[in-house]
Amino acid sequence: MIKEGTYSAWFKTPRGQGTGIVQLAAGNVRGGDGVLSYSGSYEARGDRFTTIIRTKRHAPGQPSLFGPDELTLSLEGCCRTIPFTCSGRAEEAPDVPFEAFLLYSAPDDAPPPAPRPAPKFNLEQLPKPFWR
Repeated sequence: MIKEGTYSAWFKTPRGQGTGIVQLAAGNVRGGDGVLSYSGSYEARGDRFTTIIRTKRHAPGQPSLFGPDELTLSLEGCCRTIPFTCSGRAEEAPDVPFEAFLLYSAPDDAPPPAPRPAPKFNLEQLPKPFWR
């Protein structure tokens, strides 16, 4: 089952690797990295999912890992474990395999973790110099 929210994405092709941010909500995918934006849709069934993602350049910078900037990725993956994994190909570069790993990020409005008390300093617990 896919948990809606923000995911950090790490992806790779034989031409290189990259990172980005992806938002999954109500069957829609939105996201991007430093030079490309991503949009599309996903469908989950049990512990498997499929997604179609379109990319578009929004800033100058490094070349796409596929060659063309604007393309349509068809991906299949598993959402049983964390991180999610998926793989597939782009219509515009069918000879370039693609793999991605998605790691869920806590929402900004999530409560911060409970503070832990600072340990008490105890000089006797420090290591002793070996030259004494």
